Amino acid sequence: MILQSILLLAGLLLLVKGADWLVDGASVLAKKHKVSDLAIGLTIVAFGTSAPELVVNSVASVGGYPDIVFGNIIGSNNFNLFIILGIAGLITPLAVNSSSVWKEIPFSLLAAIVLLFLANNYLSEEIPGLSRIDGGILILLFAGFLYYVFTQLKSEPTQEEIQVKNYPNLKIWGLILIGLAGLVIGGKIVVDTAVSMAQSLGISEKIIGLTIVAAGTSLPELATSIVASMKKNNDIAIGNIIGSNIFNIFLILGVSSLIQPLNFKPAFNQDIYILIGGTVFLFLAMFAGKRKTLDRWEAALLLVMYLGYTTYLVALEL
Repeated sequence: MILQSILLLAGLLLLVKGADWLVDGASVLAKKHKVSDLAIGLTIVAFGTSAPELVVNSVASVGGYPDIVFGNIIGSNNFNLFIILGIAGLITPLAVNSSSVWKEIPFSLLAAIVLLFLANNYLSEEIPGLSRIDGGILILLFAGFLYYVFTQLKSEPTQEEIQVKNYPNLKIWGLILIGLAGLVIGGKIVVDTAVSMAQSLGISEKIIGLTIVAAGTSLPELATSIVASMKKNNDIAIGNIIGSNIFNIFLILGVSSLIQPLNFKPAFNQDIYILIGGTVFLFLAMFAGKRKTLDRWEAALLLVMYLGYTTYLVALEL
């Protein structure tokens, strides 16, 4: 068990550092080719923080572990929403712009509701799960979200610049290749070790995916949002989380189900309900207390709700 724990931590470290190196190298490469700061932030950096989930899910999908796939994404989204926003909101109250209140937060709510309907096949009598057609639908919705984001950029330009270092070409490509290798190897280690731990402990892959794997793959979002919160950059702190949750469902589950259709256990529904409830709470928090702000007491509530629910989940397994 000690060896498995060390392997899991090593795999998670490779995932996080791999994503960091990939983003670093790709950002410098994009800068050298005159790609705008905003485009870098919305594409390369956003993809980089979701890269661990993408790699873990792709490996799990190929290996035939749908519980890890769903557990990782639903668990990561709940971890992002309750823990990361909770910690960031405790550091400093998070003021949210009107666009996020009326568009991005509802879009993330839509993503969770779409997942609930597609995974359960409510509109048909098929076995619950995501087919390749469902994966295509999710990818189309992701393309729609990207279109919305870029139209927003044109109407609301920003002057904020992303600071990027200047590296020689050899170092740039070295970072990109090493980053990709770290993601692939780390993802393989995390999935294999998580499944092995679940079997040896008699704990379901669902719980491992919802807790350990989900928290580990959310480390890039955690670091990004906490640093942004400390610097009082509220848009990045909250936008990173909302954007990541939309990426995870539409893009990563879309890609995972295109690789291989995924069977879905209805037991995951309660976790999706928690995600939907938490997103609704975040939306309503924008109108309670100080308007368009996640106050410290609201952030504390998010943390308490998540810790209580996770304790309940683990207790069910014991």
